[in-house]
Amino acid sequence: MERGVGVLKQAIKTLPGHPGVYRMLNRKGEALYVGKARNLKRRVTSYTQLSRLPYRLQRMVAETASLEIVTTRTEVEALLLESNLVKRLMPRYNVQLRDDKSFPYILLTGDHDFARIKKHRGQHSRPGDYFGPFASAGAVNRTITALEKAFLLRSCSDSVFHQRSRPCLMYHIKRCSAPCVGYISQDDYAQLVKQARDFLSGRSHDIQEELGREMQAASEQLDFETAALYRDRLRALAHIQSHQDINVEGVTDADVFALHTEGGVTCIQVFFFRSGRNYGNRAYFPTHDDQLTSSEVLASFIAQFYDNKPVPKLLLASETPDDRQLLADALTERAGGKVHIHVPQRGDKRNLVEHALTNAREALARHLSEGRNQRKLLEGLADKLGLEAAPERIEVYDNSHIRGSEPYGAMIVAGAEGFRKNQYRKFKIRGTRKPGQGANEKAGGIDQAHGGATGANGAAESGGDEAGAQPGDDYAMMREVLTRRFQRAQKEDPDNDQGSWPDLVLVDGGRGQLNVALEVFADLGVSEVPIASVAKGPDRDAGRERIFLPDQQPILLPKDDQVLYFIQRLRDEAHRFAIGAHRTGRGKERLRSSLDEIPGVGPTRKKALLLHFGSVKAIGRAHLADLEAVDGISKTVARKVYDHFNAAG
Repeated sequence: MERGVGVLKQAIKTLPGHPGVYRMLNRKGEALYVGKARNLKRRVTSYTQLSRLPYRLQRMVAETASLEIVTTRTEVEALLLESNLVKRLMPRYNVQLRDDKSFPYILLTGDHDFARIKKHRGQHSRPGDYFGPFASAGAVNRTITALEKAFLLRSCSDSVFHQRSRPCLMYHIKRCSAPCVGYISQDDYAQLVKQARDFLSGRSHDIQEELGREMQAASEQLDFETAALYRDRLRALAHIQSHQDINVEGVTDADVFALHTEGGVTCIQVFFFRSGRNYGNRAYFPTHDDQLTSSEVLASFIAQFYDNKPVPKLLLASETPDDRQLLADALTERAGGKVHIHVPQRGDKRNLVEHALTNAREALARHLSEGRNQRKLLEGLADKLGLEAAPERIEVYDNSHIRGSEPYGAMIVAGAEGFRKNQYRKFKIRGTRKPGQGANEKAGGIDQAHGGATGANGAAESGGDEAGAQPGDDYAMMREVLTRRFQRAQKEDPDNDQGSWPDLVLVDGGRGQLNVALEVFADLGVSEVPIASVAKGPDRDAGRERIFLPDQQPILLPKDDQVLYFIQRLRDEAHRFAIGAHRTGRGKERLRSSLDEIPGVGPTRKKALLLHFGSVKAIGRAHLADLEAVDGISKTVARKVYDHFNAAG
């Protein structure tokens, strides 16, 4: 504590009394806390008065080994920089919003004579009109499907559009007007695009009236087929509106934030309104210190939330965020237009916030319930395996290959909150076979991760003596994956300061895999990580899994044991992830082996061929004249491609 205070007092001597951002760093140079200040010297001085600090800040000061600052012209600039650094550095004493995904939008392209409607994420760099954000990809997909039915706009890529000689299935199921083959003029298609743009911009009533009049006119002229088409388009528009049933007068472009805290966990529910329509909602569970007030959490959350997202003109909140005006000024600067943060007390807007609060409470209740169930399972697992405490981080390892080709190892991570998919890792095996060892092939040559039931692993799974067993590819793969994983952990986080070490390692397989893992740990000097292996029973019977532990007889859990179900889910998730990694690698290898072996076919020509024909199989079936017709493919190269596939066939 004295050392930390000394570091701060030394830094204060040269600190300016200007706005800026300060970073408290530990002895490894990692950010402990990022804060903004109107007066840097005054704010940092407050951290040296320990008696006035809450316990969490006392701990932070005790860990502080150095201080870095960045001065800014205004406090607003400081707030913007603070939110950016918090999201990038993830300091442990700040509120952390773990959300790096951009929201999906609907894009009506503007760089083609016949505009395309598509889902879009990322920067708005392509010319066109963007509508959103939507809360989920599912909401965008449903809306695009309905818009295709309502306005008959194309969704195909430009390359596919220019290669069509007859209408595709989308035309026949009445979701496209087939502009690719001239079934609609450019002017008439532009009118459909305008109607779609108007509808997405909030002028839905006008569009519906226009379609209604055209349907009536067609009906009066006894053109019932055309009238039915207008009827179907009206139904599609009604379908969109039925999924956007929470609309409030006076709320056009706005986001609604509702915060609810219970049991030390916070849920912030966010609703999105654009052009007067509800575009869905999403629940967030930011991590933060228990001693922070809800207004501080909300303010930090909002600042980070808009670090990579456009800001609407109006934010409605369930309570006043800390430094509301400063936050509004910062968002105004980021948006390039006036942004208001409003806490409604009555009326329709308050009803809207109350609705969001109800969703926040319900989402948090589900989250806590799932967490309690997960905690019970972890405690049960600890009891079955004889662990000192429930594991906070479980790592499960598996591998996948077909007869030794394209081998991949996989690691999944699970904890009290469930699967941590952002921490999954896959390992492309660099070398699994030693001289003199045979291949431990997968039975039947089908896609499968190691399940430990057949071949050279039979003795391991029967619980027999493994001392004389000759490990094949599966053992070598497991050895390589575990060695690479824990060598890296020893290098990057030797003292487990970042919490990257597991409290339990599970490997898929029998005692043979367990012994391999124990050998790796012994070679690396890893002694405090519990380890077990999970093998299916005879005939790969799910429900008769046995758990192998060092120097113990295998454990056979009852078929209806909840802990057994939990172990099965862990193993199956590792199995799924390993197979996915293998299939991805196998697809790349197939493409490489099919095209990269042809002299003169580099990345550019390969891309041109694939865009033209759609698949390697189609390229192999193509006639020489068809190959010569591809842009960028000369007659010489076309002959090489043709001869390659004909020789292979």
